[in-house]
Amino acid sequence: MRPVDLMVRLEWVAAAAVAIIFYAMAGLSWWLFALLILAPDLSMLGYLAGPRVGAIAYNALHILIPPLVLALAGVLFAAATATAVALIWIAHIAIDRALGYGLKLSTGFQDTHLGRIGRHGDGATG
Repeated sequence: MRPVDLMVRLEWVAAAAVAIIFYAMAGLSWWLFALLILAPDLSMLGYLAGPRVGAIAYNALHILIPPLVLALAGVLFAAATATAVALIWIAHIAIDRALGYGLKLSTGFQDTHLGRIGRHGDGATG
């Protein structure tokens, strides 16, 4: 792994840790965390409709914009559940990136913006 790839992965480890620490500090339910931590991966069901639809569905739930907006709304409106879901979602995305899983390309599930999953030396896991 190139040093720059390691640095990027360590950044995502830090982001995941921060999300989990904020979650713990908020005193939120760990049952909810366990229940929802893999929920964004349900978007993979989009691949049943083909690689293009699958990539759109997967990417929609694996970019930071929606959970960051949800976290902001949760804080502004004192909505603990919204904040909890947002922090879990952010942790999920950060863990994925730390493991080398990137946003999907429409050419297939294995093709990501970080490289092809399973091919060594390109930043993707395998």
